[in-house]
Amino acid sequence: MPRHSYKRTQPKKDPVYNSFEVSKLINYLMIGGKKTTSQTIVYGVLERFKKENMEPVETLEKALSNVAPEHEVKPRRLGGASYLVPIEVRKERKLFLGLTWIVEAARAKSNKEFRTFQEKLYTELKDAALNQGQAVTKRAQSEKLAEQNKAFSHLKW
Repeated sequence: MPRHSYKRTQPKKDPVYNSFEVSKLINYLMIGGKKTTSQTIVYGVLERFKKENMEPVETLEKALSNVAPEHEVKPRRLGGASYLVPIEVRKERKLFLGLTWIVEAARAKSNKEFRTFQEKLYTELKDAALNQGQAVTKRAQSEKLAEQNKAFSHLKW
């Protein structure tokens, strides 16, 4: 048992769009502490959504709602056997998984098709908003695995 209570700190909202999701996306994109580089990429993508008469923050939220899973599985060891137990995903974890899968899918795109990472992220976010793309496929796999192991849902801890 911890001696002191733990208070979770909330990251600041994004100064340009005043959105929590945008600031988290910037932080997940960041490599090596180069926040200005990731800000340039994310703001460029959101400006590109504006040019196409799409609301940038709403498009990001729609993409996240299409990518974030409702259920996931966690391994539970019981009597020498390991069972995959489906559990509901918390709101914070949904945001983490959704943004992480979008960034991973954008990084996995080939350099032959897209010249910059900004183009990769733009296409992945646009595909996710339209319920397509690699990140949405990852969500479907996670949901399918949870559905297959529904028989072990009584083993929750």
